[in-house]
Amino acid sequence: MADPIRAQYESYPYPARDPGDERRRLVSGSPSHLDEIRHYLHGGRLDLNQPFRALIAGGGTGDAAIMLAQHLTDAGAAQAEVSYLDLSTASRAIAEARAEARGLTNIRFVTGAIEDIADRAPGPYDYIDCCGVLHHLESPEAGLAALTRQLATGGGMGLMVYATLGRAGVYPVQEALAQLAGDKPDRERLAVARRLVADLPASHWLKRNPFVGDHLTGGEAGLYDLLLHRRDRSYRVDELLTLVRGAGLAPRGWIEPARYEPETYLTDPVLRTAAAALDPDARVALAERLSSVIAKHIVYVAPADRTPPSPPDPGADDTVLVLRDLDPIAVAKGLRGGGMLQAEIDGTPYRAPLPDLAPGILASIDGRRTVADIRAAVCEQAHSIADPAAFADQARALFRAFHGINRMLVRHAGGVKNG
Repeated sequence: MADPIRAQYESYPYPARDPGDERRRLVSGSPSHLDEIRHYLHGGRLDLNQPFRALIAGGGTGDAAIMLAQHLTDAGAAQAEVSYLDLSTASRAIAEARAEARGLTNIRFVTGAIEDIADRAPGPYDYIDCCGVLHHLESPEAGLAALTRQLATGGGMGLMVYATLGRAGVYPVQEALAQLAGDKPDRERLAVARRLVADLPASHWLKRNPFVGDHLTGGEAGLYDLLLHRRDRSYRVDELLTLVRGAGLAPRGWIEPARYEPETYLTDPVLRTAAAALDPDARVALAERLSSVIAKHIVYVAPADRTPPSPPDPGADDTVLVLRDLDPIAVAKGLRGGGMLQAEIDGTPYRAPLPDLAPGILASIDGRRTVADIRAAVCEQAHSIADPAAFADQARALFRAFHGINRMLVRHAGGVKNG
C-alpha cells in the first residue's frame, strides 16, 4: 500500500516556495539559525574552521537547509556540510532549485525517511534540525531516537512540533473533513475543505484563531497540510518534555525565551513569586497554560548526560553581542535610553526596561565587536569615560531585554570570523 504521507508531499510540497524568490530574500527563522545554534547549543563558541556536519531531517522545500547553508557560507565555513533528507522527491526538487539559485554548494541532498537515517544519511552530526516532522511520524518516539543516535559528541538538535492549545479549531475541522470528505481523491477533498472553511460559523475556534493561517494564505499545500493531513498530532509542553527526555535529551533553549516565562503573562507579585519557585520544566508548562495560544513549540535540545556549556556573560569585556536579523542602526534610532523595549508575543505585550546607554550600545553592535570595543566606541562618541562595571551592567540589561524575544545572542570573542 502506498505511503499516504509520501504521496501528500509529492502532490503538495510544503511549504509552497518559488526558487525565483531567492534572488530577493532569504527565508529566516527558528530553529537552525546559525547564531542560535552557537548560543543555545555551544555556549557561544563554535569553531567553524573545523569540520561541521548538519542534518536537516525532513527538509521539505528547503527553508532550514537553505538558511543554514547560506549562513555557513557567509561565515566562511569551508569545511561545513548540510545534509538534506526528505521522503518527497518533489519537495527535494524545489529545495535543490533554491540552492542552485543561490549558488550554494555545501548541501548534500538525500531522499529517504527519517526512520531510515542510519542507512540513508548516517552521522555523526554536530547539529540536527527536525522541524515540523516528528508530529507526522507513525512513531515520533522511534524517529527522535533514530536521530539522537546520529548525534556527534557535543552535538545538539533544534526541534519544532505543533502545540495543542494554540491550534484551537484545527483538529475539530480535521475530524469534520474526515466525515465529509472521507477517502475521496485529493482534488475533491480540497474542494470540500474550501467549502467547509468558507461555511464555518463565526463562533468556530478556527475562525477565531489568528495564530494558524495556512488554510487562508498557504495555497493548496497549506490548506492540505493544516486540515487534510492524514497523520497529525500536537503536543502540550509536558508531553514534549516526555518525548525529549525519553530520547535521553534535555531542553537547552525555548524560542522565544520570554514566550516560555510565566512572568511574561503575570503581573500580580504574589503569582509571580509562586511561579519563580517552580522548577524549569514546570515553569515552561505554566507559561503555555497562561498563554494558551502558542501554536508551535520550538526548542533546542542536547543529550541530558552532557553538562551544557554556558553562554558568556553579556557584560564581560571579551563577549561579542549579536543582534539576530536586525539592523543595529535602525533599531537604535527607534529607541530611547532609559525607556522600554516594547514588542508583542502572540498578542501579549512584551515590555522590558532599557538602560540609559541602549541606543549607543545598539548602534555599535556589528557581531564582531566585543563589549570592551563597544564601550570604547560609546565613550568616544560621548566624549566621556564610562566605568567598566557600570557599563557591563548596562550591556547585561540590554541583553536581557532583547534576548527575551530572541533578538540578541552572545558569542565568545575568540575566532569571531568563523566562531
